[in-house]
Amino acid sequence: MATAKQRSAARRNIEKAANAARRKRTIARLPEKTRRALGKEGAKARRRAA
Repeated sequence: MATAKQRSAARRNIEKAANAARRKRTIARLPEKTRRALGKEGAKARRRAA
């Protein structure tokens, strides 16, 4: 289980990465495997939040 500090750091990193990706359209250029993994991570986060 991640600590609260780790979770908030991860959230910050995700925000930063998402902003960069929006600017550079990085996600569209990622390899299929990586893109799928990102989607799965997002789904996992949504399950935790729900």
